[in-house]
Amino acid sequence: MSAVILFLAVIAVIAGWWLSQQRLTAKPWLEAGPIDDFPGTDATTWPAAKVGLGVFLAVAGSLFALFISAYSMRMNMADWRTMPVPTVLWFNTGVLVLSSVALQWAYVATRRNDIDGVIVGLLAGGAAAITFLAGQLVAWQQLSAAGYFVASNPANAFFYMITAVHGLHLTGGLVALGRTTAKVWHRNAATDEMHLSIELCAIYWHFLLLVWLVLLGLLTGWTNDFVDICRQLLS
Repeated sequence: MSAVILFLAVIAVIAGWWLSQQRLTAKPWLEAGPIDDFPGTDATTWPAAKVGLGVFLAVAGSLFALFISAYSMRMNMADWRTMPVPTVLWFNTGVLVLSSVALQWAYVATRRNDIDGVIVGLLAGGAAAITFLAGQLVAWQQLSAAGYFVASNPANAFFYMITAVHGLHLTGGLVALGRTTAKVWHRNAATDEMHLSIELCAIYWHFLLLVWLVLLGLLTGWTNDFVDICRQLLS
């Protein structure tokens, strides 16, 4: 349960920061001047796509939290046999970090109307994400070759299930990223719609990176160690 609490705490902190950037905490009744003079108070502050993504991320976060909770409870049973973590997962993690950084680069480039930077960021982010998925398949192949099959042990089943669900979420993101990249490439211009699409892709990638870091910590066991250290420091 400690891993679940840590995951939800991190999600709550990030959600709070993001909401603060949207000026949800503003008090318009205390501010003087026309309402349109203040950023974040116009009708376009919360487009439907951004609201939809927020709802989807809440649902996806809840799903992964359930997986983490089930994993944490199941690993305490007698038939649980911890499986080795493939070394390639560390490489995959680095690649996913680069993918998230590239999407953030593309988002920053849109604010500067740097179309070349946007295209480079989107292509680099997509290529890194595909590399991550290929690396995950390599990890599966290595485990299968070593005799760690899905039905061999509950730990194996959880590993394949968790990584598969995360990979499916990333694959869905690649579809949206590909459509956005194609639009920017053909029009060679960044419209308001494209700005929003790139921003949503970047937010989604950061979310998947955060989820993967928590999952990796859970699979390697350092998440519980981190929580224990925090408890010792606070006690």
